[in-house]
Amino acid sequence: MRKMKGFSILVLCLLLVLTACSGGGNKPANDPKPTDAPTAAATDAPATEAPSPTPEPVDMGGRVIKVAAWWDLKPAGATQSDLNRLAKIEEVEKKYKVKFEFVVVPFEEMVPKFTASVIAGEPFADIIQLEYKAALPAILKGQILKISEFTTDANNINGQGNLLTKYTPIAGDYYAFDNPTSIGAGMHYNRNLFKDLGLPDPKELYEKGEWNWDKFLEIAKAATKDTNNDGKPDTYGFAAWSVDAMKHFAVSNGVKIADEEAGIEYLSDPRTVEAAEFLNKLYNVDKVVKVKTGNPMDWNESHTFKDGDVAMFTVAEWNLGGLGFDFGIVPIPAGPNGNPQYTYANAAASAKFIPNGVKDPQLVYQIFEETFDIPMLEEYPGQDYLEGIYGFEDDIAMLREHIAGTGLITIDDAFPDFPTYAFTEEIIVKNASPAATAEKYKAQAQEAMDKLLGN
Repeated sequence: MRKMKGFSILVLCLLLVLTACSGGGNKPANDPKPTDAPTAAATDAPATEAPSPTPEPVDMGGRVIKVAAWWDLKPAGATQSDLNRLAKIEEVEKKYKVKFEFVVVPFEEMVPKFTASVIAGEPFADIIQLEYKAALPAILKGQILKISEFTTDANNINGQGNLLTKYTPIAGDYYAFDNPTSIGAGMHYNRNLFKDLGLPDPKELYEKGEWNWDKFLEIAKAATKDTNNDGKPDTYGFAAWSVDAMKHFAVSNGVKIADEEAGIEYLSDPRTVEAAEFLNKLYNVDKVVKVKTGNPMDWNESHTFKDGDVAMFTVAEWNLGGLGFDFGIVPIPAGPNGNPQYTYANAAASAKFIPNGVKDPQLVYQIFEETFDIPMLEEYPGQDYLEGIYGFEDDIAMLREHIAGTGLITIDDAFPDFPTYAFTEEIIVKNASPAATAEKYKAQAQEAMDKLLGN
């Protein structure tokens, strides 16, 4: 294990693709940040070469190409790669007689703005960042173009895919694209606290094949201590937003609670019930979870780990800046039915889409793709970003080799009235039986899916 030196947290704002702000029907009042949408093409795996497109420059007459997200997508100039891309954007603008405008739209306004403008036949931007759970209803309504509708075999995305890459299919086809990346969500841990309490190294446990729910609970119980005998713990085993944790543990047990491809709810699946039972054990039986706000359903519990008195926590990597302690990462511990293919719930996956109604979408995409044709200075996609967050080489190796690409996109929030939030609340807050609660909400969950999918 070697600690890395000299990297700036300032690059946190540069990520173009997100874990973990979702909840069935009851959205928190927060501003989710970007995370990854894992796909095989989004790693540094080799890809088949394809000829680079060499179209004759088209005079676009000064057209403004708008690229929208809920954060600023314009390169900040913080790295040499940023500076190279800014120069490339300027070059491409002159080549095609266009101007790029990077539009920042508040997260909560993005979907209403997208929907209203597309319905009116005038999309407010040519390329728009959307979460998968927002994209699914739009795709089903014909409001988003397939990648095949605005690319050809000559485009890099259909060949090497090292400039932009296809992201995980949705609704049976490829619609989403973005930059290649090597990130993913896992179980973070407070290195300082682990050392102080003499807790076993999670990475060693993972390497020995012992990193599972039982071992996680064992460590969480050992970390929950009342050191001053005041009747309250001074350190805790775990902290998270409970809805997020519910989805992670379900996926780590081999299931996602809503399968949009099959059109089937799995809220009542035995594997989901098993995950809910484990979560209930953490909160209500062994009581190893710190709930700072007093309400485990509060999204702000995503920040509780920052107090430095929590051993393990599930948060998105963008939420790790400015901490007063060292931290590490391993995959979410495996449940009894889990497998290494999917280790976490990518509940806030997002990527870029081109709305139906954009004029000359083939040219828009081609011009945008060309802005990424710059020298590759990083050893792997996302190197600057990861090294700006994680201070230890073994964490980056763990991310790249065992976590990246293992996220199962979970979009139960795409279905209005899907009862993930209510299901979790009854189990965690009301201490209800997971099996009985699953049976209670089974019909509602399936009806919510049927309504959107037209089943």
